[in-house]
Amino acid sequence: MCGIAGFILREGQRPEPELLSRMAVRLAHRGPDDSGLHCAGPVGLAQTRLSIIGLATGHQPMVSEDGALALAANGEVYNYIELNAALREQGRVPRTGSDCETILHAYAVHGLDCLPLLRGMYAFALHDVRESRLILGRDRLGIKPLFYVRLADRIAFASEIKALLAILPERPQVVAGALRQFLQHQFASGEDTLIAGIKRVPPGEVLIIDHDLRIRHHRYWSALDVAPRRIGLDEATAELDALMHAAMREHLRSDVPFGLFLSGGVDSAVLAALLHAHGAGRIKSFSVGYKGTSMAHELDAAARIAEHFGLDHHPLELELDQVFGRIPHSIWCADELMRDYASLPTSLLAETAGAQLKVVFSGEGGDEVFAGYGRYHPRLAERWVKSLLHPGSGGFRTRGQWARRWSTRLFGRALRDAPGHDRAPFLQAWRETPETWSDMQRRQYTDLVTALPDNLLVKADRMLMGFGVEGRVPFLDHRLVEFGLSLPDALKVRRHRGKWLLRRWAEPLLPPGHLDRHKRGFHVPVGDWLRGPVAEQVGRRLGGNRGVREWFRTETIPELVAARQQGRGGGRELFGLMQFAIWHRIFIEEPGLRPAPNENPLEWIE
Repeated sequence: MCGIAGFILREGQRPEPELLSRMAVRLAHRGPDDSGLHCAGPVGLAQTRLSIIGLATGHQPMVSEDGALALAANGEVYNYIELNAALREQGRVPRTGSDCETILHAYAVHGLDCLPLLRGMYAFALHDVRESRLILGRDRLGIKPLFYVRLADRIAFASEIKALLAILPERPQVVAGALRQFLQHQFASGEDTLIAGIKRVPPGEVLIIDHDLRIRHHRYWSALDVAPRRIGLDEATAELDALMHAAMREHLRSDVPFGLFLSGGVDSAVLAALLHAHGAGRIKSFSVGYKGTSMAHELDAAARIAEHFGLDHHPLELELDQVFGRIPHSIWCADELMRDYASLPTSLLAETAGAQLKVVFSGEGGDEVFAGYGRYHPRLAERWVKSLLHPGSGGFRTRGQWARRWSTRLFGRALRDAPGHDRAPFLQAWRETPETWSDMQRRQYTDLVTALPDNLLVKADRMLMGFGVEGRVPFLDHRLVEFGLSLPDALKVRRHRGKWLLRRWAEPLLPPGHLDRHKRGFHVPVGDWLRGPVAEQVGRRLGGNRGVREWFRTETIPELVAARQQGRGGGRELFGLMQFAIWHRIFIEEPGLRPAPNENPLEWIE
């Protein structure tokens, strides 16, 4: 796992090593073990390395023996062993033990046709000297991040937005429509980010940039190509068994020890069972709960799973101040605004694991792949009413998360008048699905191309990489994604309970009764913290924040705080304003500012 950055300049210009170094410094947390720069012609590449495979030989950027190709890569190509065996037959012999070198050789042999051959999570920049082009690529599901920006004389790219801010010639500007998306839907989605000009490389795509800085998009994978299948229970169970074990065998490839984030849920328990079955041994596992709160936690269930599989378990029982002291640092880690409260305990888990390990397994993706969320199978009446009130997406992802009275009273004019539809990414995803798909498949797909890469995986990558930890997510092996999406609805949900096939397959592997437990999300006791004196102080300080004054009607904030104190809602809105205020200070007012892991969030608002 690593950080990558660089740029391609207009013909005749040469890259500046000092700018590459400036970008690399902003990515040092992603790669604390090594770093390197490479300049050739108009292209400059930088990489900061977290050494996991090929520890002694995997220095990057990598250059082919003939100098025709140069690569900076982030992530893992899990099937590098199989690919290298095939490439050797064509005369391409690896010089290192790094899985990333496989990208270099596969491209040399197959060109862009190498992309469907890669299995893993990755983002890379590849300079093809002979073709005078730079290729920016991202894995199929968007597990690894990659951003780019067009400047007057170059196109620059980086694993994180903060590295691009290091070379912007002017103060960053906020995109109103993306900000409104964050407020209403917890995250902003699509190619545009919250910062004007900075874009995401879409999952499953490569950008091909020529010497005139023209960009061509090449999409090498899409879940839209998945066809619904008529498949029976026995055949589906056998296929699932083979895929789960195949994915785990490849994900276990590592030259360093690994651990597991263990909740009390189905997905992490399945990973624990598979790790045990594949001989991982007494690995370290980590779970989280809370002290002094009314919110139930899953420490006991996680401990039972750990004991059953003989794991070296580390439960964290957190005080509220520990959790919410993570707010500034988690915002810095994420780059992008997202109101996923689970980022806070994930940050604490990452720091704890990172003191001992470089790699942890995590269960992200199980719900999206096997239809675990209740929102994928709503009651008919609920679906009908929502479709009637908010047409265009089958009653899915319809409602904004800010109460109308607060968006009306708090949004400033620029925010109210921002062009574009808040639900545009969901509407687009829904519209592009095939007619042969069921509504459940459309709901899965909509999340796979919006909430998954632009919210859930931001947490899974950025919170962990903030402490130099690689997160591995076997449920997002693209073969499993294609399988889960293709299944008939009846194998996904029965009696309004999701992940039916996965549960049935996993039942013999897990302790008796574990699958009888009702699903709980990774909850955080925000309501126990953001009230009383804390809510009052947040409201008072928001009025002094430059970004809040620019985008919101600050005279209404006291009403919001009063409603919160009286139990009349306002919690999401107040938390969102606080997040924006801190984000604006870190990324707009003072780019380069870096909070410590534990800070008083109130001190970062003004």
